[in-house]
Amino acid sequence: MRSLVLLDAPSNLGLRPPATGTVPGVYKLAGALREQGLLSRLGAREGGVVVPPRYDRGDWREGDGVFHAGPLAAYTVTLADRIEKHLTAGEFPIVLGGDCSIQLGASLALRRLGRYGLAAVDGSADFRHPGNEAVNGPVGAAGGEELALATGRGQADLTDLEGRGPYLREEDVRLFGLRDGDADLPELRAAGIRTATVGDIRARGAAAAARAALDGLHPPVTAGFWVHLDADVLDPSVMPAVDSPDPGGLLPAELADLLRVLIGSPRCVGLNVTIYDPDLDPDGRAGALLADLVVGAFAQQSG
Repeated sequence: MRSLVLLDAPSNLGLRPPATGTVPGVYKLAGALREQGLLSRLGAREGGVVVPPRYDRGDWREGDGVFHAGPLAAYTVTLADRIEKHLTAGEFPIVLGGDCSIQLGASLALRRLGRYGLAAVDGSADFRHPGNEAVNGPVGAAGGEELALATGRGQADLTDLEGRGPYLREEDVRLFGLRDGDADLPELRAAGIRTATVGDIRARGAAAAARAALDGLHPPVTAGFWVHLDADVLDPSVMPAVDSPDPGGLLPAELADLLRVLIGSPRCVGLNVTIYDPDLDPDGRAGALLADLVVGAFAQQSG
């Protein structure tokens, strides 16, 4: 069996404040999922917490680039150190966010070790960068930009940490669960990033779509791949507790089938869970669903 380790990365540095004078509640994700018994249900080892810097945008203004860039860069390196340690020990890290900018830590850790791929299960591509601001709006929130940053698009203090950028090659990225008609689809496909929208997944079946997309993410092309799970891939009818609850998302059974194939692959080396906001889930129902899906993805899996 895989040796799982549960690691908290409760950073909210990559999101805009939900209202003036407030901070995004995604930093509570890890605690909320642990309250669902995630550690014992997974049979995971305790990995502790990578404590993030304080959320403080200071005098940042639109046009200043990515806010929290300095703290984000430092946190990415610290998180990468922890993830790399677990990977080199032969462990499978399950990293509880936090917003999607924590994916940069995983991408940097993997880049240190070689060439790895990414299977991102996300309702949006998080591909905003200076070259597509006319479509996606100005850069600023790294939680909506981490895939662009990881593939070398954006400011150098985030895209080229340790001189290792880009952390991911476009041809090694697989995206699952984008909404049909997403404005980024033409650019993603032109860049060589393979995508499976909600409609594609329903047409083929989630398990079949996952298996097909994993073609090419195997030795000697890559040494393996990481799974990034953003809770907003689910339809807001079942997962309203996210910052961008866009309709037309996956249903729980579809996501379960997708994750079972991705995480069941012996080439999968780790997992992030992001964006669920307990502040938006007063009865805890959405958090319980997310915990069940994560646990279910590892059921009866072996290395």
